[in-house]
Amino acid sequence: MDQKPARVRIVEAAHDLMLSIGLARTTTKAIAQAAGCSEAALYKYFASKEELFVTVLNERLPKLGSLLGRLLAEGVGDPGRTVEENLRDIAHEAALFYEQTFPMAASLYAEPKLKRRHEEVMRELGKGPHRPIQGLDAYLRAEQSAGRISADADTYAAASLLLGACAQRAFAYDMSPDGKPPQPVDEFAAHIARTLLTGIA
Repeated sequence: MDQKPARVRIVEAAHDLMLSIGLARTTTKAIAQAAGCSEAALYKYFASKEELFVTVLNERLPKLGSLLGRLLAEGVGDPGRTVEENLRDIAHEAALFYEQTFPMAASLYAEPKLKRRHEEVMRELGKGPHRPIQGLDAYLRAEQSAGRISADADTYAAASLLLGACAQRAFAYDMSPDGKPPQPVDEFAAHIARTLLTGIA
């Protein structure tokens, strides 16, 4: 059986470790060991753990960023798709995205020095948790210009509400009796989209 290419093994190992033990405790040494390569080989592909984290977000997690980009490029004013349908798809991807990223990133809050370094590198890379809000805000403003959303709607607040609800779903039910949200993700996404659109339509 052929072994997977080194880069693929590194990204898979990083994803598994970041998800299981958190970003703060995941080291490049541990990633390299799990991938069956040297740290030097890892650094041939990735300049830092943060760059590898961004790669994991882009390649191994639900594609929230690419969905927002595609809707902004092609979906604005599309007569074949309603704004509600687009918001439902965004809420669905966002709920799944935060479900995986929250356990990864939460460990950083226990390590202030490491968290500051992570934030500095993410800023240098032009990434961060604010980007989906900006992307959704841009999409909603475009739909507003197309006349499909109320002219006086606060699109930034709407984007914050939708994505905030999706992020909240990722950790709010850990201590509930069964540890699960009350609605399946499809139902949750549909209700969030409908409720939000009622306020901005």
